[in-house]
Amino acid sequence: MKQSAEANLAGLGSREAARRPPRAGSSLSMLAFVGGVAGLLFSGAYFGASAQPRTMVESGAELKTLYATPEDVAQGKSLAESSCAGCHGADGISDTATVPHLAGQRSAYLFLELKAYQSEARGDNAMNSQVKFLSDDALYKVSAYYGSLDPPQAPAANRAKVAADPVQAGKTAAAACAGCHGESGVSTTPGMPSLAGLDPKYTVAAMKAYKSGQRDSELMKSMLASLTDAGMENIALYYALQKPARSQAAAAGDKAAGAAAAAGCAGCHGSDGVSANPAFPSLAGQDAGYLASALAAYKQGTRKDETMKGLAAALDAAAGKNLAAFFAGQEPRQPDVRKPLTAVEWAQRCDRCHGINGNSTDPRLPALAAQRADYLEKALDDYRTGTRKSPRMSAMSEGLTDQDIAGLAALYAHKTARAVVFLTVPPK
Repeated sequence: MKQSAEANLAGLGSREAARRPPRAGSSLSMLAFVGGVAGLLFSGAYFGASAQPRTMVESGAELKTLYATPEDVAQGKSLAESSCAGCHGADGISDTATVPHLAGQRSAYLFLELKAYQSEARGDNAMNSQVKFLSDDALYKVSAYYGSLDPPQAPAANRAKVAADPVQAGKTAAAACAGCHGESGVSTTPGMPSLAGLDPKYTVAAMKAYKSGQRDSELMKSMLASLTDAGMENIALYYALQKPARSQAAAAGDKAAGAAAAAGCAGCHGSDGVSANPAFPSLAGQDAGYLASALAAYKQGTRKDETMKGLAAALDAAAGKNLAAFFAGQEPRQPDVRKPLTAVEWAQRCDRCHGINGNSTDPRLPALAAQRADYLEKALDDYRTGTRKSPRMSAMSEGLTDQDIAGLAALYAHKTARAVVFLTVPPK
């Protein structure tokens, strides 16, 4: 194959390109760039001394343009049908869980990923063995074939799976709690705790304890019986983001006397009743009647916690009311909790590299639109855990929750995939 500097890769700033002239009787069918991901089997026609491998580049180097003829694409199709279709499906549309669609994927990306499997820079025993002995020529042709196909259509069923805003979902679910705990989690009912401004981890733990019966309240147990873990997390997040306020109910105890006793609580609940540890609730601004009754429950053993039982046992009823009055008079503060990004907001960050709506215009980066949701979930989780190596993707995914990943995958899975034509233009 001849090397020339006649073509320039539009948008990538490559100063040289390798062009493969068309064979007699054929026309140029597509423009393929070095890149790759497919499952290939050993095939003597595509590797070894009989093959004429093209000069390719490793990931991170400048890309060179290659012209794929109809014959190249046809040979790539033959190899793909015999070796890849079992996992990636006929015409590159996968029916296998967590195995990606390849149809319409960017050819350069496909080639580069195949090379990564070949060098074992990307680990997968099946794929590593499939591509181990294949030539660059074989990888080029199969990548060109998949890149030439129409991309998959987004399944309509995925549209209903896009995750809702967790804060809005929490607000909706929390409406059932307003009668006791207040419209925005600030209770106006004597003896009932406020939930606004509590750390969400503590609130979730408390709800789970009520649901399991570890904390004794038939009302709370019945209210939480049908609530999922995700539902609890949404409610807890909603309350954590609400502005807390001190209880307006009158406190029966002596605040000054309670201040001295409160020193013994500072290690867990903070010196001013604002906890820095999500395992322990903030007490500042809570209803004094609720705090006094909670202490009495710990002392009697109807609320289970051996540490609190021992501490409460040393307090008589008056001392308990004094302590409750002190904490009720303190100013509550919100925990350091940020509103999480929605799936749409996360996708806006992803689109910076992967193209608007996941339709990549960089041949080295994969299109995400209409990809299998389960594959995208697995890929993101692998980046998050470090199973799949990429400093950039690891940094992007480390802050994602399981809900974020599921929502993001579902969002891209139902986006319309669009084919992209890459052009070479003369140098200036």
